[in-house]
Amino acid sequence: MAKKFALIVAGGSGNRMNSSVSKQFLEIEGKPVLMYTFEAFARYDSEIEFVLVLPEDQAGFWEALCEKHHFTYKYKLAFGGKNRFQSVQNGLNLMDEEGIVFIHDGVRPLVSMQTIQNCYDTTIMQGNALPVVPPSESIRYSFGNENKAVDRARFFLVQTPQTFKLNEIKAAYQSAPHQNFTDDASVLEYSGQNIHLVEGNRENIKITWPQDLIVAQAFLFPQ
Repeated sequence: MAKKFALIVAGGSGNRMNSSVSKQFLEIEGKPVLMYTFEAFARYDSEIEFVLVLPEDQAGFWEALCEKHHFTYKYKLAFGGKNRFQSVQNGLNLMDEEGIVFIHDGVRPLVSMQTIQNCYDTTIMQGNALPVVPPSESIRYSFGNENKAVDRARFFLVQTPQTFKLNEIKAAYQSAPHQNFTDDASVLEYSGQNIHLVEGNRENIKITWPQDLIVAQAFLFPQ
């Protein structure tokens, strides 16, 4: 069985939350969102190795939260760069063994064990996995001053953990000609590999807006 790594990227701010606290540190039932994200992967595999990417100026605040909440998961800490590309690469550079790496947003605490397993199985068989869900709303495409309807059956909403063979995603990052990629799968795709879609879980939202905290709390603590 391949060694598993979880690269948790937590570089967000609280701007869209109208909060001075970065969104990964906002609390649900008294505990920071980021800790729930760790727990989701630890439930999947208690031996998974964690690498956490944080802005350097938030490391002290996070350490204080860990002490306050008696957070005992072991992890390696990498500091974020000026963009997501650099942040992920800094995290990857702390991994020097072969295995499977799940690259996951720190503010997606609702990822299911089934989604993680789907990603792992597909990566073992086909080399990578990108969890997606179909959109439920209609979609329109805007160009210039015009717009038109498109067939939503041809589109998917992309989630994380985007999952790869560690040596392949590291090589893709090292050979990338620029850093203007929106996600990790795009980096691997640019290197010439096909991306394999797997079923995600719809509640696996990225906590971005104030109402997302309400949704997350409802799923984490159902009545």
